[in-house]
Amino acid sequence: MTPTIRVVLVDDQELIRFGIGSLLDRDPEITVVAEAEEGRQGLSAVAREVPDVVLMDIRMPGVDGLEATRRIVADPNLADVRVVVLTTFDEDELVLGSIRAGAAGFLLKDTSPDDLRRAVHLVAEGDALLSPSVTRRVMQEVAQAPGTDPATITHLTEREREVLIHVGHGMSNDEVAGALFISPATARTYVSRLLTKLDARDRAQLVAVAWRSGLMTAER
Repeated sequence: MTPTIRVVLVDDQELIRFGIGSLLDRDPEITVVAEAEEGRQGLSAVAREVPDVVLMDIRMPGVDGLEATRRIVADPNLADVRVVVLTTFDEDELVLGSIRAGAAGFLLKDTSPDDLRRAVHLVAEGDALLSPSVTRRVMQEVAQAPGTDPATITHLTEREREVLIHVGHGMSNDEVAGALFISPATARTYVSRLLTKLDARDRAQLVAVAWRSGLMTAER
């Protein structure tokens, strides 16, 4: 039997929590184990449940989503918990903050039900959850931010750089495999190697490295 993906929802809007929870409940492999209406309650729920995935709103009263994400990422007892921020198209600066806080990805609130469920599966498996539209716009700002030091990628092989470019575009392992005509297993191996070589916690950090290094600008 496929293991159940355990999810905690943190959003100050009850209707949003109800809607997302209802959509996730239609997938027999996903279980919403707790809900919270602000960051402090969310932190308590995450510490208690230790879920696979946290869907975290950014704008909330009290402890907001960015601070809650920072605390989850910093807690060694929650090392396997992946935080996905819930965002809208007009929150670029907050998305930038979520990257710095350690979020594993982004989910647009107007995403389709099928894409929502697929996204939870992807991030639970350690795959990409970075909308290409959000990724390109936000990461261009990361790369151009004053005082940002270029990431060092000189020790990567040519193939690793190719994989990093595709990850930088927000591609999943399967999409990288298709683009480079390699197997999904090989793509996963390359991504794991990149995480180790670049000392990155997750794919969101790999995307940031790809843009900060100038690699994405050079390939256009």
